Amino acid sequence: MPEQSSSEIPFHSAALSSQKALLEQVKNLPGQPGVYRFLGADGIVLYVGKAISLKKRVGSYFQKNDHSPRIRLMLAQVIGLETTVVRSEGEALVLENNLIKALSPRYNILFRDDKSYPYVVITGHASPRLAYYRGALDKRHQYFGPFPNSYVVKESIQLLQKVFRLRTCEDSVFANRSRPCLLHQIKRCSAPCVDLITADDYRSDVNNAVRFLNGKASEVLGELETRMQTASEAWLFEEAAAIRDQINALSRIQDKQFVSSNSSEVDADIVVCVIGSGMICVNLAMVRGGRHVGDKNLFPSHADGYDAPAALEAFLAQHYLDRNVPPVIFCHPEPENANVLAELLGQQAEHKVVLNSHPNGERRVWLDMAIKNAELAILQRSSQTATQHARLGSLIEALGWPDAVARIECFDISHTMGEATVASCVVYDRFDMQPKEYRRYNIEGITPGDDYAAMRQALIRRYGKIAAGEGVVPDVILIDGGKGQLSMATEAMAEVGMSSPILLGVAKGETRKAGLEQLILNDRPAPVVLKRDHPALHLIQQIRDEAHRFAITGHRARRAKTRVTSSLEDVEGIGPKRRQKLLASFGGLQGVKAASLDELKQVDGINSALAEKIYAVLHA
Repeated sequence: MPEQSSSEIPFHSAALSSQKALLEQVKNLPGQPGVYRFLGADGIVLYVGKAISLKKRVGSYFQKNDHSPRIRLMLAQVIGLETTVVRSEGEALVLENNLIKALSPRYNILFRDDKSYPYVVITGHASPRLAYYRGALDKRHQYFGPFPNSYVVKESIQLLQKVFRLRTCEDSVFANRSRPCLLHQIKRCSAPCVDLITADDYRSDVNNAVRFLNGKASEVLGELETRMQTASEAWLFEEAAAIRDQINALSRIQDKQFVSSNSSEVDADIVVCVIGSGMICVNLAMVRGGRHVGDKNLFPSHADGYDAPAALEAFLAQHYLDRNVPPVIFCHPEPENANVLAELLGQQAEHKVVLNSHPNGERRVWLDMAIKNAELAILQRSSQTATQHARLGSLIEALGWPDAVARIECFDISHTMGEATVASCVVYDRFDMQPKEYRRYNIEGITPGDDYAAMRQALIRRYGKIAAGEGVVPDVILIDGGKGQLSMATEAMAEVGMSSPILLGVAKGETRKAGLEQLILNDRPAPVVLKRDHPALHLIQQIRDEAHRFAITGHRARRAKTRVTSSLEDVEGIGPKRRQKLLASFGGLQGVKAASLDELKQVDGINSALAEKIYAVLHA
């Protein structure tokens, strides 16, 4: 850890005395590297910054008059300052970004990209497994990636299954198989679990998969063609045909690549920052083993007043300081403090890292493509934002709400005949859905199927905390239901002591068709019915449908978990020994569930009556 020392400027109630105290303390700041934090009312951190010289950097805020509107607005709220002295500019950069991630200051640009990226993993078992993986890396296994999204990883696994037929089953299933599974029958697995492939041949397939993931597809294709020719000359036509199918599948995978590189083992990221229509977009593209594996666009929060080099520096620091770093990062434009960033990332990665802002040849094509993708993303987002502005404005006008209405929260209930009831809450704010703010509530202690009680419990649980100061009060609460649900919601909000949110019920029309919804408000004697093509109705449908999707997804997951945990233990007459025999015979619970009655009867100790009981419980 770096050696650090801290100083703190105390708060002052009067703005003038606070300003004088700040100026006095700035005079006494050291000319050393460090991190400073501007504080607002109640000690809230407004901004975190780094400096080569704390005295010069912090002093510049109070000596210049040409600050951007963002900085002027921030300075008007500053009543305190904290500083931390470190040993180098690199340490200041690390500490700055750790504090930004931890505190989320209002005036710092924030890239909310804190999820771990997915990998393809080939395990280190005797019969290695091909799998999707997120999380900390284990040296016993081989990891390929990271990839920009889970879709790319899952698609890669499906393609690799077709070509190399590696197992994807869990170890517990693999160890208990007594016959091949469905994947073997559809030619997606060579069934090493029951020795339908020799250990050497399986290891050869694993090695070919590793080489392909490392960008050596041409070598793999060459060897497969040689093997096919050898098998054909030896009149082993079935083996030759199988290898031919592998070659064809591998060739199709190569054709699917978005970009191919002449350098087969290139690992690099392409990061560009583009500003347009008042928005900042960072496009991150990944090249692994010479193959372009996809990209993603990121729109930071609190980005007003940042130029592209400063925003790009913030992204590189926030994104890579806790992640694997490729040897080369192609970037546009050149980020601020590029040399310091490259040195710091190299120290973290334990290998040299190059930030290249002026590539040539195919690398320049990668960079130009990323710039174009960022520009298109800004155009799309700008169009979507304009649409959402229009929809929200139309809703405010149609229902006579105040212009300040911006945040809408919507609730929905999902269950199956009262089983595994789940309530969802989705959030619409800043003219878009905010998935990171969604919440689900597992409903307990009510009469099964009582939607009123379920909604009441969800509202009290959420807004009881918000009333106590633990969240943001919405402007509107949208309830999926009619007058009864709305009346119940009104009582629940009164119980928690909140009266400010507008409550809006959305009841389906007589035929329950989209476009015939009735909007019910407490201050209106009759429901409001909007035209089918009304922008306000489209916004309400968008939010309600998202709440429904989020609720039913949570309900299905909870229901599946409940049914799996009950499973064989709930079957009368099935003790530990018979349960173990069933699981061993079919390779796990999923295999037992997939078995027919006749297959269940073939297990030692399972008669017709028991087989029927097992089948009934697992298919209830």
